[in-house]
Amino acid sequence: MSISDPRDSDEPYRDAEPPFMQAPLKAKKGRGAVSNLQGRYETLIREDIDDGWTGESLGDCERSAAVGAQAGAQPAAEMDPVPGPDGAAAWKTQIIEEQAKSILSRNKSPDVPFSISLNPYRGCEHGCIYCFARPTHSYLGLSPGLDFESKIFAKINAPDLLRQELSKASHVPEPIALGVNTDAYQPCERELRLTRRVLEVLRECQHPVALITKSSLIERDIDLLAEMASRRLAMAAVTLTTLDAEVARTLEPRATAPMRRLRTIRTLTDAGIPVGVSIAPVIPFVTEPDLERILVAAAEAGAINAGYVTLRLPWEVSPLFRQWLEAHFPDRAARVMNRVRDIHGGKDYDSSFGKRMHGQGIWADLIRQRFEKTVARLGLGIRSGRFKGLDTSLFQRPSITPALERNTGEGAGKKKSGKARDAGGQFELF
Repeated sequence: MSISDPRDSDEPYRDAEPPFMQAPLKAKKGRGAVSNLQGRYETLIREDIDDGWTGESLGDCERSAAVGAQAGAQPAAEMDPVPGPDGAAAWKTQIIEEQAKSILSRNKSPDVPFSISLNPYRGCEHGCIYCFARPTHSYLGLSPGLDFESKIFAKINAPDLLRQELSKASHVPEPIALGVNTDAYQPCERELRLTRRVLEVLRECQHPVALITKSSLIERDIDLLAEMASRRLAMAAVTLTTLDAEVARTLEPRATAPMRRLRTIRTLTDAGIPVGVSIAPVIPFVTEPDLERILVAAAEAGAINAGYVTLRLPWEVSPLFRQWLEAHFPDRAARVMNRVRDIHGGKDYDSSFGKRMHGQGIWADLIRQRFEKTVARLGLGIRSGRFKGLDTSLFQRPSITPALERNTGEGAGKKKSGKARDAGGQFELF
């Protein structure tokens, strides 16, 4: 019996597709990212395949469970996907508590109007596909994709760390931007209340703060913000990307609906809190047609200033966004990316100072003209100078409680004087 080479046979299926194929990308219900794209620091390359048994690859979930366990996440058993009504895997949100080592971030960027920011959370359940903070999950060994919006790290010691920072003699009061990288009012804030406790510390110290959010949950803290705003210590901005609820449902799936955000602007304004609108990002052919309508609606709701940022696609955000386009707007995906590259000098993203926020070239200039002309017609102010309206002269340095001193090592190694300290200590002199 002879054995012939199968390549010499007339087998009609010789050139057929291999039995294991790459699983097609599908939108996940309630999530912005289409996949769990590997971070740039991972050493192994993994590819999801569909072997025909499950109908959909679950490799993303399994890989995420393994990596998440290394990062201190919950056991893998609690991370199993639950089939949704659309057949996609529903990713359950996990809140991972962490003890942060520091809480205030400082920058010297000429593109932003603040130099100090505070973020109580890492990762964001809102799931905005365009979020520039997504790549930060790569530092944790997690994915900037679905992991970023389903594995949220809560800095449970944020209020205590802030009090410690503000008590230092070296701290110079200037407005703190709250919730810049990831939203300070994402869903888990309802129970954890980290943002509210941070605001309580700032109010106690009469320290100025500026907040930016997509959530109506900010209305919960109107009692604090209105009191601070009356002394020029607080202002807020609400991000509005589009007025189209259908687009918003896929673009930023777990953020407050656009019309509800307009109501939040009105509510904050009526409470005496200065509110601006942030149109970020402007996505060509997706949200860009809404530019003027957003400004008109925000002005009618009571916004006093406005700003915009064109789409930014740093690091892993670019492939994630392109996957999202193919899943939700396949008819215009190539057109959108071509225009994005026109705005960023032929690349998906140009990170150069002075260019990264608004881009360059004829199309970037056209967006700028549309924005400026509409702002002038509506009597809105440009947001670049809004931080100058906050007052830093009222700041009072807080005293650290003895318990916090022990936890942070403050005063360690110092000789006891044998004399009881005053309740407020020397900080009362300020």
